[in-house]
Amino acid sequence: MIDFTLTSEQELIQKTAREFAKEHLAPGVIERDDKAEFPTEQIKVMGELGFMGMMVPEEWSGAGFDTLTYVIAMEEIAAVELATSTIMSVNNSLVCQLFVDYGTEDQKEKYLKPLAIGEKLGAYSLSEPESGSDASNMRTFAKKEGDHYVINGTKNWVTNGINGDIVILFCMTEKSVGYKGISAFVVEKGTLGLSTGKKENKLGIRASDTCELYFENCLIPCENMIGEEGLGFKVAMKALGGGRIGIAAQALGLARAALDASISYAKERKQFGKIIGEFGAIQNKLADMATEIDAARMLVWRAAKLKDDGKNYYRESSMAKLYASSTAMKAATECVQIHGGYGYMQEYGVERLMRDAKITQIYEGTSEIQQLVIGRDLLK
Repeated sequence: MIDFTLTSEQELIQKTAREFAKEHLAPGVIERDDKAEFPTEQIKVMGELGFMGMMVPEEWSGAGFDTLTYVIAMEEIAAVELATSTIMSVNNSLVCQLFVDYGTEDQKEKYLKPLAIGEKLGAYSLSEPESGSDASNMRTFAKKEGDHYVINGTKNWVTNGINGDIVILFCMTEKSVGYKGISAFVVEKGTLGLSTGKKENKLGIRASDTCELYFENCLIPCENMIGEEGLGFKVAMKALGGGRIGIAAQALGLARAALDASISYAKERKQFGKIIGEFGAIQNKLADMATEIDAARMLVWRAAKLKDDGKNYYRESSMAKLYASSTAMKAATECVQIHGGYGYMQEYGVERLMRDAKITQIYEGTSEIQQLVIGRDLLK
């Protein structure tokens, strides 16, 4: 059983995140989206508040919170700006957590501490131009030469790739053995042989940067390997398994924002001499949105609780992401529909919800991949 009563500490984190989002994110959210402007100052404040290393133990300068507290904060940030919550998600779930689980003491001291307090920003680089959902089909290769690895290849869809300081890189260290030949490395931006491509012009989450990374005879020391050689795929999948809980929380926050905007508009917009909220068709939409959002939250919290309890949570994290992302897409679409022509206009802010929602069904494993994960687990 899950106790859905928040502790006083969790309520405080929720309140802090909500107030931060209202004060620091809401005022410029439309402009940042329009100009694809990275929220540099906002991320700095989030670091000061402990939001960039929420699940990192205090001994490594983190906030020391559990996963459930993390998703509660994530929902509040995503409800105002999904792009900023994406930056937060990558740094927490895919970078910091990876160092917590697999980093050496030296790596934690050098990289985890500054990442946890927002002094540094992390990026996660798994995908390649020819390997999307099939992450094991990669060509970037690291050849060992003495006490270094020489890396060559191209990675894409790298969130925080431009503004990040530290890159978690997955590449082949042994060919012709499939996923068993993948290893993980930490590469510092500015390393000779690493260059950054142009910022991608995206449909949504435009304030977060996405780019390609190019490795041309990029030399990194062997001590920068994370975990053991050949175990990189396991490292990547564990990070994504936990990361999907964060993505589900993002989707939940966006869906809630869509519902809130819809309720507000339905209470003030008049048509045919009535407030549109009095029409059954509108009430039905709101009822479905509210029910699905509550169901999504239960799935997200269950996955978080399982992770916190040290139990297997991979199927549940996939279920949470699959359902919450679908809920976000549906809620955002209905929100635009309820707003009618105004919903199609940028100044009302709800068209951004619709554009942003789509990515939750794609990154960190598409909806189809989540179905595959769930189906395979059921048939074990």
